[in-house]
Amino acid sequence: MPGALPDGEPVPVDGSLPDSARAEVGARGFGVYVHVPFCASRCGYCDFNTYTASELGGGASRESYADAVLAELALAGRALADAPPARVDTVFVGGGTPTLLPADDLARILDAIDRTWGLAADAEVTTEANPESVTPESLKALRAAGYTRISLGMQSASPHVLGILDRQHAPGRATAAAREARDAGFDHVNLDLIYGTPGESAEDFAGSLAQVVAAGVDHVSAYALIVEDGTRLAARMRRGELPYPSDDVAADRYLAAEAALAEAGFSWYEVSNWARTPAARCRHNLLYWSGGDWWGLGPGAHSHVGGVRWWNVKHPAAYAARLAAGASPGQARELLSAADRRLEDVMLRLRLASGLPLSVLDGQGRAGAARALADGLLGEAEYAAGRAVLTLRGRLLADAVVRDLT
Repeated sequence: MPGALPDGEPVPVDGSLPDSARAEVGARGFGVYVHVPFCASRCGYCDFNTYTASELGGGASRESYADAVLAELALAGRALADAPPARVDTVFVGGGTPTLLPADDLARILDAIDRTWGLAADAEVTTEANPESVTPESLKALRAAGYTRISLGMQSASPHVLGILDRQHAPGRATAAAREARDAGFDHVNLDLIYGTPGESAEDFAGSLAQVVAAGVDHVSAYALIVEDGTRLAARMRRGELPYPSDDVAADRYLAAEAALAEAGFSWYEVSNWARTPAARCRHNLLYWSGGDWWGLGPGAHSHVGGVRWWNVKHPAAYAARLAAGASPGQARELLSAADRRLEDVMLRLRLASGLPLSVLDGQGRAGAARALADGLLGEAEYAAGRAVLTLRGRLLADAVVRDLT
């Protein structure tokens, strides 16, 4: 089940922001995230803020969900009325399974974002989807509505690995959906992989990578399995039914992903993300990683505008009730200090292939960078040019390098 949200100070009933935040809106780009909290079934490893029909309870429904999102968008428009962003550079609809909503609802939400703040002429508009939740017809409808990018949850091509993860789609469906998306006219198509699942062999993962490459997608995300408390997978491991993931195996899988994807013409641009071309990189995620602003719509969605971060109430019924009463669905917020923002900037930008200037580090951070260089975790040529950029070995130990630099 979904985990708990952090504490913070109250969000104003009208969702208003401090003058200091509104003065900065969109200075590093502006995006909109839309959270769709519905799933047909719960995967065993998932602790996202999502709900199956049996978990949802009363007070919320898929049928009324788009209207609730539009109500929050109207509130957001009022909160930024005298300081709107110049444009919306990116929109990302995530979940959950956004494509459990009718394509018409997803189209209505996108149209309302455009009418509220204006989509940039070259805006990147992404929706996530489970492979079994789309058809050639629904994909064409989404493309016609203005969606330019789709991210499909493949996770694995191995039947027994999909079974351990409680994934519902059949092997081969994800790559078929990717081809259908390209046929529907999507500019960019991503496939997500998870590696390190108990019982996954090196051959299983190699087969998944081969299918991804053969599908003709231009973006791949690959993440090590994380066992979250409160999930079915965690319970099975506590009972001894499955072994816990191995860090050594995860490292081997990451190296295999880098080798196979590089050979196929992909380049890493963030530790867990590869793209065939610069244009195929996920601009919405790059906005997160580079300190941009975004407004998050939906239950449990997080937002960041001008150094203010806030998060919405988690349950769809509580979210809808707040909006029906004319109040912000924000549960709490925090005002980030300059030191907070600098720390997060280092943490996020170090994970990028472009790295970060050594000049942004304090004395301890520069000493940590020197140690990382000596250990082969930072590139020598980039360091000599004044930047901290992870080597391949550094990517395997990225979290440790971040801790040393911060």
